[in-house]
Amino acid sequence: MAISPLDLQTLFTQMDKVGKQEAAQKEGAAILQSIQHAKIQQDVDEKIRSVNEAQNMGEGAEAIKDKNGGRAGQDERQRDQSTEAAEEAEESNSVIRDPDLGRNIDFSF
Repeated sequence: MAISPLDLQTLFTQMDKVGKQEAAQKEGAAILQSIQHAKIQQDVDEKIRSVNEAQNMGEGAEAIKDKNGGRAGQDERQRDQSTEAAEEAEESNSVIRDPDLGRNIDFSF
C-alpha cells in the first residue's frame, strides 16, 4: 500500500501538532511526578509539625516507688479493688439474671 502525495501533504501539516502533543505528554509525566513529590513532602511536614499520640509507656509512674517502699500504691490498689467488688455485689443484688433468658423462642400465637 503506497502513500499518496495527498497523504504526505496532510501528514507534513500535522507534524507540528504531533510534536507539541508528544512534548506535552513528556511534560505531563514530569509535572505529575513533581505534584506527587510535593504531596508526599507536605504529608511529611504535617506529621513533623503535628502532636504525636503517646506510645505505650508500660507501667510508667506505677513503677516508681516512694519512700514507704511502694506500700502506699499497693494500699490504693487494694482499696480500689475492694470498692469495685462492692459495686459489683450491689449490681448483682439489684438485677435478677435468668440463665435461660434469650435462649428459647416461643412461636405460639
